[in-house]
Amino acid sequence: MMNFRTAATVVFVFFLSIMAKAQYTMHKMVSVGYTYQNQSFGEVGGKLLFLKNDDVIYRLGGSALMGSAGSKFAIMPKLQADVMLNFEKNVDFYHAYYLLIGAEGTNKYIAPKIGVTLFGLLDLAGGYTFPIGDARLNGKEMKGLNINLTLNIPTVFIHDMFK
Repeated sequence: MMNFRTAATVVFVFFLSIMAKAQYTMHKMVSVGYTYQNQSFGEVGGKLLFLKNDDVIYRLGGSALMGSAGSKFAIMPKLQADVMLNFEKNVDFYHAYYLLIGAEGTNKYIAPKIGVTLFGLLDLAGGYTFPIGDARLNGKEMKGLNINLTLNIPTVFIHDMFK
């Protein structure tokens, strides 16, 4: 458990130091998705998107993974940090796609990932999961291929939709 806290603290301090150098705009998002990690999990959470210009965007998030592991319902908290890159400079915010590089961690595993995101709203990413110590979820080992499909909905859109 201490390794996860240390990793989360290092990622948090890293992103804070990046953001301290310049003025960043922050956008809040609600995220829902699917994660495959030796079994299927549904994901619900929130993310903060930080941007200064539109070619490099930072995103921090927290969510809950919910699914069946070892024939029992299980919930795992998840923290994640992503950097989204688009190599077209000095164009407006409406890029179609970004390269997604990031990492996610729970109290059971840490997983670096790489993928693509469409407008920063629909993510498809994959990576490899490394277990923390001998951690298991209801007897199931959290190790191996990790695939994420996530829909990120800006809270401004939700607010405007119900006006």
